[in-house]
Amino acid sequence: MSHNNNYYKPYQCLLTLLIVLLLRSTPASAAPTDAELLLKFKSSLSNAAALSDWNASVPLCNGNKNNWSGLTCMNGNLYGLRLENMGLMGVIDVETLSQLSSDLRSLSVMYNSFTGAIPPVGRLGGLRALFLSHSGFSGKIPHDAFEGMKYLKKVYLARNGFGGRLPSSLVGLSKLVELDVEGNQLGGKIPGFEQRDWRVLNFANNRFKGRIPASLSKIDRSAFLGNPDLCGAPLSACKPPKKPFITIAIVLSIAAIIATIALFIFFLRARRAQSPNRKSISKHLGQAPKVYKKFALWDTARSPDYYDDKKKGDRNRSLHFVRNDRERFELEDLLRASAEVLGSGSFGSSYKAVLFSGQALVVKRFRYMNNVGREELHAHMARLGRLSHPNLLPLVAYYYTKEEKLLISDFVENGSLASRLHGKRPAGEQGLDWPTRLNIVKGVSRGLSYLYREFPNLTLPHGHLKSSNVLLDRGFNPLLSEYALTPLLNITHAHQFMAAFKSPEFSHRDRASKKTDVWSLGILILELLTGKFPANYLKRGTADLAAWVNSVVREEWTGEVFDKEMCGTRRGEGEMLKLLKIGLCCCEASSERRWDWRQASEKIEELMERDNDGEDYSSYVTDWDVYSSMVLSDEDFSFSVKN
Repeated sequence: MSHNNNYYKPYQCLLTLLIVLLLRSTPASAAPTDAELLLKFKSSLSNAAALSDWNASVPLCNGNKNNWSGLTCMNGNLYGLRLENMGLMGVIDVETLSQLSSDLRSLSVMYNSFTGAIPPVGRLGGLRALFLSHSGFSGKIPHDAFEGMKYLKKVYLARNGFGGRLPSSLVGLSKLVELDVEGNQLGGKIPGFEQRDWRVLNFANNRFKGRIPASLSKIDRSAFLGNPDLCGAPLSACKPPKKPFITIAIVLSIAAIIATIALFIFFLRARRAQSPNRKSISKHLGQAPKVYKKFALWDTARSPDYYDDKKKGDRNRSLHFVRNDRERFELEDLLRASAEVLGSGSFGSSYKAVLFSGQALVVKRFRYMNNVGREELHAHMARLGRLSHPNLLPLVAYYYTKEEKLLISDFVENGSLASRLHGKRPAGEQGLDWPTRLNIVKGVSRGLSYLYREFPNLTLPHGHLKSSNVLLDRGFNPLLSEYALTPLLNITHAHQFMAAFKSPEFSHRDRASKKTDVWSLGILILELLTGKFPANYLKRGTADLAAWVNSVVREEWTGEVFDKEMCGTRRGEGEMLKLLKIGLCCCEASSERRWDWRQASEKIEELMERDNDGEDYSSYVTDWDVYSSMVLSDEDFSFSVKN
């Protein structure tokens, strides 16, 4: 028996060794990769076509550059998600995001179409910045929604449907320096945030009530407007509670006054109806357009504070004219003018105001012009008033107080280039032809070149160059508007909405350059030639218009690029293609390889309405390389199209 055991002993040892090796070679269930987690996160979203390039076979990041749309990268690692303006719906799967190998530092889903309660963002304890504004969320925010988010510095919840009170966990964030909850239905008292250096703070247009905490008394009053029941510094002082019989007496007195005024107006109108001079009075006043909306400034100017300031001779409550070649008028004249709403942009609303004299003006109301003090603003405005160029919309006057910032310029008849390219035209009206578009490009280039020369120390001489800021006069000559305002604007808001800050260099490195305005010019040229609205205006770091042009000219007939509504193009295709190449050179993703404004301006000035030899290339040229070799042989004009 002992002999038999010794005989089998080597085999037993071998069997044991095999079992150990087998157990060691059997892998434990592997944790999902970041790519797999992000794809799982995407599956919880709907209408996610903007994330079609999310592919597990492609690395998430390449240095500071993202390979997947909407990702923010740093040193090859995932830093944050910027899923803005993508039309996303569905559910924000925070649970899946919390399993990523490294904590997200930033999450933005602004300008999408989600519904329901705020996502459980507290599970993302490493967040530094959270942007949920304009995304369709609603309901009460749980009191512990931000519990444990000790690194959080920025919280943007504006323009949703949040109600109830601000959560106590938000008040306890010691590092918080940017908070925007404007435009919700939040109520109750504003919590007593501790004293700190707020960079952004906005409680406006909610249902807050009661006394503003003393720790916030030095914040700009615009942060609290639109809450009728708020009081205390920096707003009006809180009134002591009234006894019931005093309240009743006041109400009855007010009712009697209103009845008296109504009776007076009734008799006055009846008397005017019998007056033989009624027609002459109407003729004297002129046919003013229908009043769609009065300036909010009207209410400010009618306040007791306004008249107190007028008695003290406060010059800050008056218009400041920066040009001597315009008819002067008083602030009251502007307030009495009819005001038609022209549009509402990211920086405020624009109105067409017609004075009693018949002069038509555009008043741009800025909500986020608070980056400099009063003296610096006056100096910069005076400098803008000294500018003179046929392709710049002149600044006529401005108005500046803590409550209101207005820029006043001439009204331009034909509206913006954006409305001409993308708006609905009356029946029978033709689209912009090639000669007109070429004239517009040359005018824009000349205006931009002038700004580069006049503001050599500004990184962004224009800063907000896009088709809606190119106005067209009666002869369809372009006038640049909203230029050279970057030094005056709220930096955070500017970074979110200005055209220059959607450039590749700012998207990847948070840094603009002297060539950034040239990138905006390139996008504008491609928009003008293709008739397509650039998503660059909406999303930061997007270059899909340039990418689409590149793909078409590489794979299809080049003529497919051009806007079908661009008539008058016979024997001009060669020049159109030259301009197309100029546009691509101007919006090259690499700022080092991108043309500067001098190169772009020189090449644009060389363009003509018709090809030099008068030959119609489109009759037989169907290949980009052949076409470019025929009309673009200049070595200085060479460039590479990135795949």
